[in-house]
Amino acid sequence: MINPDDIRISDYDYTLPEGRIAKYPLAERDGSKLLIYNKGVVSEDRFFSLPRYLPQGALMVFNNTKVIQARLHFRKSTGAQIEVFCLEPYVPHDYVLTFQSAGHCEWLCMIGNLKRWKDGCLVREVEVKGTMVTLCARRLEPHGTSHVVRFEWDGGYSWADILEAVGELPIPPYLNRPTEASDLRTYQTVYSKIKGSVAAPTAGLHFTPSVLAAIDAAGIERDEVTLHVGAGTFRPVKSDTIAGHDMHSEFIVVKRSTIEKLLRHDCRAIAVGTTSVRTLESLYYIGRKILCNPAINEDGLHVGQWEPYSSDSECGVADCLRAIIGWMDANHAEAIHTSTQIIIVPGYTYRIVERIVTNFHQPQSTLLLLVSAFVGDDWRRVYDYALSHDFRFLSYGDSSLLIP
Repeated sequence: MINPDDIRISDYDYTLPEGRIAKYPLAERDGSKLLIYNKGVVSEDRFFSLPRYLPQGALMVFNNTKVIQARLHFRKSTGAQIEVFCLEPYVPHDYVLTFQSAGHCEWLCMIGNLKRWKDGCLVREVEVKGTMVTLCARRLEPHGTSHVVRFEWDGGYSWADILEAVGELPIPPYLNRPTEASDLRTYQTVYSKIKGSVAAPTAGLHFTPSVLAAIDAAGIERDEVTLHVGAGTFRPVKSDTIAGHDMHSEFIVVKRSTIEKLLRHDCRAIAVGTTSVRTLESLYYIGRKILCNPAINEDGLHVGQWEPYSSDSECGVADCLRAIIGWMDANHAEAIHTSTQIIIVPGYTYRIVERIVTNFHQPQSTLLLLVSAFVGDDWRRVYDYALSHDFRFLSYGDSSLLIP
């Protein structure tokens, strides 16, 4: 069993020049470069050629989350500017219900310039669908490094309407530029549907309707899961070993039909992006919980950070997936709604994911550890090739297909 104390984050470092970070996407999404790592052999192509590298009859899984305009700006009467960054819903806790809320809701938020907001209500007049609306934000109790903020507004509009009217799309901090109008389109996947993320599942940004059609024509089945990406995805690892890092937790939804498709595909799938990887791999541990306790409630399905590295008994992947379907039957559910805090590091055993489409990640990041867990020490060969062959890095950068 792996000892997280033995994984030093400094061993997963590389030099990333500022000029290699893509500040903007290419004009054509699928014109980006595609690095192919195939069982130790590294080559390159263009992203529109991806389908030719995928096996006929495979199942490909996408994250259909949609980035919300989560960054809100207020100005106090003193002139001080306060930024409120919505992280996840608090009351109501359900994403669908909170976006439907009319009049008030509460969110966990990060607050910029917190020292200038001691108490009281921040007020902003906003135009929503041609009508002026008064939006009030009131800071409630602290919650870890975040705060609960209660929002109230008039006019009968939904919270989704308010965010669309007043919110700013939160692009990654390492782009070092303000959000622009073009980001509203380019920082969403073409298949985004379910509102809730504060960061895009960026591996999906390369896909176009024509690439998706080519995947269908190649006999590859597509399906979708939902993982709402949190701001924690950008949190740096500050501890010397990965054991000292607290992984962020993210909300996931997986439908019964997806579980059934996985069973029909021998419990194997191609994951588009690290968020799809984390969702799919979490299913094994969710199923294992159910096998141990069939009466477990939905709150108990949460996957903890270090669960994959515990000494619990091994289970068959198909048995775990069938257990989830049995739990859905018993609870009259068509999907599981839970959260995962899973961290995937070298030594992890992949249960479901057999190939990954992913971008190039920051040095010393948990995402880079996930890649290393998949391809081993060859992650250095992959990144050395990308750096020496003019690949563009991070969210708006180029992509890779990893076949271990």
